Amino acid sequence: MNTSRALLYSFTDPTFRPLKSPPDISSPKRRPRERLNFRVRLHADHRCCVFRVSVRNSGRGETGKVYADVKSERYEIVDSVPESVKLEKDALEDVVLDSTMPWWEEFPKRWVIVILCFSAFLLCNMDRVNMSIAILPMSAENNWNPATVGLIQSSFFWGYLLTQIAGGIWADKVGGKKVLGFGVIWWSVATILTPVAAKVGLPFLLVVRAFMGIGEGVAMPAMNNILSKWVPVSERSRSLAFVYSGMYLGSVTGLAFSPFLIHQYGWPSVFYSFGSLGTVWFAAWLSKAHSSPHDDPQLRPAEKKLIFAKQFFQGTC
Repeated sequence: MNTSRALLYSFTDPTFRPLKSPPDISSPKRRPRERLNFRVRLHADHRCCVFRVSVRNSGRGETGKVYADVKSERYEIVDSVPESVKLEKDALEDVVLDSTMPWWEEFPKRWVIVILCFSAFLLCNMDRVNMSIAILPMSAENNWNPATVGLIQSSFFWGYLLTQIAGGIWADKVGGKKVLGFGVIWWSVATILTPVAAKVGLPFLLVVRAFMGIGEGVAMPAMNNILSKWVPVSERSRSLAFVYSGMYLGSVTGLAFSPFLIHQYGWPSVFYSFGSLGTVWFAAWLSKAHSSPHDDPQLRPAEKKLIFAKQFFQGTC
């Protein structure tokens, strides 16, 4: 038989008494320090537990503690197990314990967003510089003079200038995912339509190139919006440097592959191939990206805690 001591009630001042007082087990005829014995019986389904409690008042009036010496007695337990605690054998067979995860599932989600932004800027400059190479055979085919060539080259920046500030305001309202996704698919479609517009006429080509500038103009503010929410301040410099490097890599890639494609398949192939890459990126963006960590149901709690903890800490310093 084991004996243990438990603190039943403690009070030091009437002001700090609990709202619900313990049951009154005292007797007015008992002396202050006389021991009080009583039994506690607990019932749960087919089980019964009996405890003998011995309580002795401290006899100090309004200040003191009431302890109980609890001694466990024999209790009865039936042989049968209650239905509420039975475990089916089939249920245990369905449990699979696997502590290993594929590396792509353990890869930080915030860096998935960074890589997708990097890819978007790579495509951005690939689609922008391909006209610098394709304009030579295009002008020879359509007999454009240098003034017309300069007009076509500058039409891209008409739309590009119009959406820089508007893209930032739009990203703040609807989120960076929607704005950047819109920008990539918009300029990719405009890139694919460039050969068709060139065959229809010069005004249509100027409009398509301006539309392409509209799509690329929202990319920069949308990217800044989404990275500001996903990447902590301590990692923001390296992530922005990585994303911006995609622009320069896109220029190198576009200028390197455009002559090869033009020589092998003709100048329209540059716009068709580069524009098609944007649709592939857009499909990955829809399935993997979210405007904020709050919107991502698959984000691991540890990474979400890391993102918000670092953002909060840096913001309060």
